[in-house]
Amino acid sequence: MSKKILILPGDGIGPEIVNEAVKALTCLRDDFGLDVDLDEALVGGAAIDATGGPLPATTLELAKEADAVLLGAVGGYKWESLDIAIRPEKGLLGLRAGLDLFANLRPAILYPQLADASTLKPEVVSGLDILIVRELTGGIYFGQPRGVRTLDSGEREGYNTLAYRESEIERICRVAFDVAGKRGKHVCSVDKANVLECTELWREVATRIGAEHADIELHHMYVDNAAMQLVREPKQFDVMVTTNMFGDILSDCAAMLTGSIGMLPSASLDENGKGMYEPIHGSAPDIAGKGIANPLATILSVAMLLRYSLNEAAMAARIERAVDEVLDDGLRTTDIHSPGATEVGTEAMGDAVVEALRARA
Repeated sequence: MSKKILILPGDGIGPEIVNEAVKALTCLRDDFGLDVDLDEALVGGAAIDATGGPLPATTLELAKEADAVLLGAVGGYKWESLDIAIRPEKGLLGLRAGLDLFANLRPAILYPQLADASTLKPEVVSGLDILIVRELTGGIYFGQPRGVRTLDSGEREGYNTLAYRESEIERICRVAFDVAGKRGKHVCSVDKANVLECTELWREVATRIGAEHADIELHHMYVDNAAMQLVREPKQFDVMVTTNMFGDILSDCAAMLTGSIGMLPSASLDENGKGMYEPIHGSAPDIAGKGIANPLATILSVAMLLRYSLNEAAMAARIERAVDEVLDDGLRTTDIHSPGATEVGTEAMGDAVVEALRARA
């Protein structure tokens, strides 16, 4: 039976980069027998313009019916003046909550061809391969109560709630230990247990789950130290597991170690392996429509989609090899360009990946 993939191009550079990823998917379907059906829907600012809201009911229903979702990006300057309750980003949060996508996997891998693109010394980042496991449906981004209130003094005060239940911490830690068992068998749990009671509980639960995995080394690190260590000695990390907000921040920091945020995919999974896949960069409205955005993170998100949700590891490996070959050929979008390389645009990079895929037919 065909697997259903829902395509959500979104806003800004989203449609451009998703178009190149769809080319790769179509190539795998037409040339290599991948049995998938593709559908498309609106989310984010594009959905606001068309329907008045960032997550139409039809989009959420299609997402629930799909085996996997491929997302471009949401948001942009155009919608920043809207009330926060209906901004494009609420569509993304609504998808995560509506599909119960609690586990966000964000790899930070440095391709050897791009060692010079990192702002850190090659000897510090060469061989970098980190996986950040971020809890995605709890924590301060979803906690209640929240809002802005006026105090008796007349001054306004903003407030948000950081809360995690034991069960939420347990399930994300189990994901981290599971993937670590297939990698370097090392988990670093990141918290702020010296200040925040919520993450004191996080550390306690992580320690308990770690005791169930005698073959995997666990250590704990405060988030401020983790940020410093990512820049100082990033290769000490294998799998990092942390809260929603800490993971949001640390994964972007780790991304830049690789030379460009435009190279990194992500997966957001439920308990059954169904997921939404997207590049970790934003909608980049400043370069939208210019044809210079890097589509490789989105194409690599397709590889993660094939591996984690469709159980098509061989197809995923085809895409990863194709990306590697394109980089070997010296092709670079502007964000990863270096002297001696050939600078290409979004469409040309996507075409090169498809050509590399077909060359192995």
